[in-house]
Amino acid sequence: MTIREQLEERESEYLSPYACLSRNSKGRGRKEEQCDIRPVFQRDRDRILHSKSFRRLKDKTQVFLAPDGDHYRTRLTHTLEVSQNARTIAKALLLNEDLVEAIALGHDLGHTPFGHAGERALNNICPLGFVHSDQSVRTVDVLEKDGMGLNLTYEVRDGIRNHQTANVPATLEGKIVRLSDKIAYIHHDMDDAIRANLLKDADVPWSIGKVIGYTTRERLDHFIHDIVVNSRGKNDIVMSEPVAQAMKDIRTFMFEHVYQNPVAKSEEGKAEMLIEALYTYYLKHLELLPKELLQVMERDNTPKERIVCDHIAGMTDRFAIAKYEEIFIPKTWHG
Repeated sequence: MTIREQLEERESEYLSPYACLSRNSKGRGRKEEQCDIRPVFQRDRDRILHSKSFRRLKDKTQVFLAPDGDHYRTRLTHTLEVSQNARTIAKALLLNEDLVEAIALGHDLGHTPFGHAGERALNNICPLGFVHSDQSVRTVDVLEKDGMGLNLTYEVRDGIRNHQTANVPATLEGKIVRLSDKIAYIHHDMDDAIRANLLKDADVPWSIGKVIGYTTRERLDHFIHDIVVNSRGKNDIVMSEPVAQAMKDIRTFMFEHVYQNPVAKSEEGKAEMLIEALYTYYLKHLELLPKELLQVMERDNTPKERIVCDHIAGMTDRFAIAKYEEIFIPKTWHG
């Protein structure tokens, strides 16, 4: 018996009957030989962790564009906080931590530069539309490994695709990540807003604080405990009704005071203009796209609009700004 088989056996003995066992995975799009050490979801986690798209998350905006300070969240630190929240919940519920971690680490791989401003710009200008969760799946299926993709399991891909509110993942592990994503950004976006002097803990309405706490630390702890307590022994991941309502209320509060705050969002119009300008330019100059993307376009008969979105969505904030300056800003002439 291989080490992988021993670990799979341990999963079946230890994990909840509602857990998604590695040995029960629906498999990969392309068949491949199993690793003799790692179960499939651990292997997926490793593939995501070593991918180029994962490394690029460190230079992508979470909420605040080009913040003046070293301690504001990036898309990478957001991803790590989602992963930590999700693993804490999964461990407490005896669910599959490897699957949870793989979904969490991969859920934002397709996100644009400049956060949701970049996503909004591509969705507005591209006739095919643009949704970052779908782009994350496209990234792991097609774009990584020079057009070969990571060949992840069905369950990880499903969790990545369905991590947003409107969709329902097929596994409890995917449902954990979907909730952990919201918990993470509510927690850290408020923490960043306090750091930026846009908010104080005391600004959160008393009606919310009495349910989930009066500090960011208290709220994070309360959310996680509530999910664990209310999901134990159930084939679902749920919150109590008062806490679920408090989550909705605090998200509304954050939209009113942070996500739509003119100070926090003062640069987003410029970011959207930059993204739209790059999209229009590359649509007319496909020959400037990386050869790997051009090969994917030819191989899969992909519309040029989607390939241009692939290129721009893969940019970091810094790279997008540098490309804009290179293309559109006149340089000093030296005779």
